[in-house]
Amino acid sequence: QVQVVESGGGLVQAGGSLRLSCAASGRAFKDVFMAWFRQAPGKERVFVAGISRGGGLTTYAESVKGRFTISRDNAKNTVYLQMNSLKPEDTADYYCNVFPYRNNYWGQGTQVTVSS
Repeated sequence: QVQVVESGGGLVQAGGSLRLSCAASGRAFKDVFMAWFRQAPGKERVFVAGISRGGGLTTYAESVKGRFTISRDNAKNTVYLQMNSLKPEDTADYYCNVFPYRNNYWGQGTQVTVSS
């Protein structure tokens, strides 16, 4: 079992930046592949970025590649998502989870709103 708490969302203008954090507890954090997902209003939840157990491998959705950076600090049991050059279409609730995700691991998410 993994429990997560996401934070760092907010309202930002297009072109701005935000850094999301995901504090995890439960099973050995360093042993799991972690990922960020997002769900825009009226749409399904989709994958955004993932990171391997040691942090050496990352993968991104095409829509965020080159703008978002996922990282992790295993000593702090935390995963981060640095979001730069934000666009209105990045507006969504952002969630972290293990990858592949487990339905019972979802947190409350953090809301990101990008104004044009």
